[in-house]
Amino acid sequence: MANPRAWAVLGRNLIPVIGIYGFGWSAALSVFSYWFDGLTALAAIVAAVVLRLLREMPGQSANLLSAMNIIRGLVAWVFLVGIIALPYWIVLIPLHDLLLGPELRRELAGSRALWLTFGSLAVGHFWKAFQSGYDRMSEKELKQRVRWDTYLLVLRAGAMFIMAAHGLAFILVPLMALLLTYMEVWPERVLGAVWGDPSRLWEYDPDEKKKR
Repeated sequence: MANPRAWAVLGRNLIPVIGIYGFGWSAALSVFSYWFDGLTALAAIVAAVVLRLLREMPGQSANLLSAMNIIRGLVAWVFLVGIIALPYWIVLIPLHDLLLGPELRRELAGSRALWLTFGSLAVGHFWKAFQSGYDRMSEKELKQRVRWDTYLLVLRAGAMFIMAAHGLAFILVPLMALLLTYMEVWPERVLGAVWGDPSRLWEYDPDEKKKR
């Protein structure tokens, strides 16, 4: 991995590993870190796309920060996150005891450092999403980029099901870090294995188009 971005990705995914081995994080907190990281990344992408939609509404670009547009944007953002992030809500079922248990609440409530850590992750995702140029892309480029990014985050949620094996956090957390790093550094391999040609995600069904 000679790419500096690859090392940055590995470093971000190693945060729970460092936490569990170096700072005594519980299994619940380590799993929450991966869940929160993926969910906020998805929420940030949706926010950037909703902002573009608001700008493209007839007569709204000059009045983007009006109260009505802010309400419209928030309602649309909440609705879309609720739908698109469905895999993240579903994974709460097998991880219920870890992510919704009292142990995690106690750890989060008792540490400002954790709030700072997770807050920094969220801010970083929103900054990256709004700097990605979604508002300047053509419709085809936008479909390709959004599907590329969101499909990877959906797969990330699916990968979290391996964390449901209680009592194996010390083994599964490092494996999860490596798996997620692989997915981010070589996304075309992962997307190609699941959805076909990754360069044609802007099409409704890349595999069907290729057969034709």
